[in-house]
Amino acid sequence: MYKDLEGKVAIVTGAATGLGKSIAIRFGQEKMKVVVNYRSKSEDAQKVVEEIKQNGGEAIAVQADVSKEEDVKRLIESAHTTFGSLDVMMNNAGVQKEIPSHEMSLEEWNKVISVNLSGTFMGCREAINYMLEHNIKGTVINMSSVHDIIPWPHFVHYASSKGGIKMMTETLALEYAPRGIRVNSIGPGAINTPINAEKFSDPSTKADVEKLIPMAKIGEPEEIASVAAWLASNEARYVTGITLYADGGMTLYPSFQAGKG
Repeated sequence: MYKDLEGKVAIVTGAATGLGKSIAIRFGQEKMKVVVNYRSKSEDAQKVVEEIKQNGGEAIAVQADVSKEEDVKRLIESAHTTFGSLDVMMNNAGVQKEIPSHEMSLEEWNKVISVNLSGTFMGCREAINYMLEHNIKGTVINMSSVHDIIPWPHFVHYASSKGGIKMMTETLALEYAPRGIRVNSIGPGAINTPINAEKFSDPSTKADVEKLIPMAKIGEPEEIASVAAWLASNEARYVTGITLYADGGMTLYPSFQAGKG
């Protein structure tokens, strides 16, 4: 636990399920004040709010579509109106859908880009604007992926969005470091979240994925939440502009693990 996080205000986008849920709950365990963002799953978001409160934190659920500029602005305003500040912006919301690249419509491309890349940009921009206006040396954390450096056939829109997030993170970190605002990303590998539940429920498919991971295990959402808490804390106060890969070694070219090549 990080004592300096107690009482800090955080927004977590896409926090009703999956990685966002785990991160919001971990922030609650740190006794932070958390804005639990959701797009459509209000009941799930409210359950996250209740768990945060049970853990000693404070929380509200706020509906917002991160691909819409006015919604992102309202999300920031909700943090200010309810809790009076914004110290940590966790841009987690994201979508993915498997489509062969030659069959991908512009509509399908734009859907993923608008949420994953544009939504992250607007979250960064509005949070940084707030922090500058209120002289807050805050932290922005973006959810990237191992697929910001590992190509992923049938997911060109997703991989492109995550590659963009990586460079966005580095650019913003460089630009706002003199103002005391840190900007970092998390690059998860294969994590046991609802979006992957069907794939990992098949033992053979799960085994195929585990072969791509040197540690030979699927990650848990709580392991990503631990990374988020560290990046948000003063323990990481000299860290900016990085993508911290929490992937069991997936980015280490596992096919070379036996020393061949």
